[in-house]
Amino acid sequence: MTGRPVIGVLCCNEVAARPVQVVASRFVEPLSILADATVLLVPALSDLTDTMAVSRVLDGLLLTGSRSHVAPRRYGGVAGSHAVDEERDEVALALAGRMIEAGKPVYGICRGLQEINVLFGGTLSSERCAGRHHPGSWDAEYDTLFDHRHEVVLTEGGALSIAAGTRHLTVNSVHEQGIDRLGEGLAVEAVASDDALIEAFSATPCGGDVLAVQWHPEWDVDRAPGSRAFFSLIGASLRRNVDATPSPCRTDATLRGH
Repeated sequence: MTGRPVIGVLCCNEVAARPVQVVASRFVEPLSILADATVLLVPALSDLTDTMAVSRVLDGLLLTGSRSHVAPRRYGGVAGSHAVDEERDEVALALAGRMIEAGKPVYGICRGLQEINVLFGGTLSSERCAGRHHPGSWDAEYDTLFDHRHEVVLTEGGALSIAAGTRHLTVNSVHEQGIDRLGEGLAVEAVASDDALIEAFSATPCGGDVLAVQWHPEWDVDRAPGSRAFFSLIGASLRRNVDATPSPCRTDATLRGH
């Protein structure tokens, strides 16, 4: 390997007087510092983003959290009142699918976990999280939002448990939507200790690591060993991918949106 691996970070569509592409800096910093990667931001503009070309450039992909929900039509759900970002859905599912089938690592945080679950044919639910996994209004200060925490139990022998050196973590919880049915081929990496909601999963369908968490490890990465372990896993995956011989494949289950 002659240089740092390149990881794509998917943006979100927001409006600040006019439409803009947005990604919080806190997602970028640990990828550079802990995963030792070069970060490229990927626009969530479905008509303008050539996901095939982008997948060839990237060594890995991180699907970030967002205030928007995955559109229910993507998994056969019922439309609700939550904000959606359909262009992000389109780019996320298509790009992640191409990366996975190319044997390249794909990681997810919060909304990213939900997108990957849908990609593998899983479903989501807001009812599963009602009154427990979100502290209240999005208008609250970030410190208040991310101070809403609970315990998770990591799967014995799982990637997260091994990397963190423990089976128990206290994590933040700011999501209004979670996994209902787990996607085909995904293995549970963590569950909430109080209601058994799936909080993390993993897979290696085409040789590249797929790992996603429902919480936000980027928020407390400076003080939480479990969060640092997540980004260290990303770095290790990227280096293995760069050093490996590509062997594209088709997954056993047809990935959605791709």
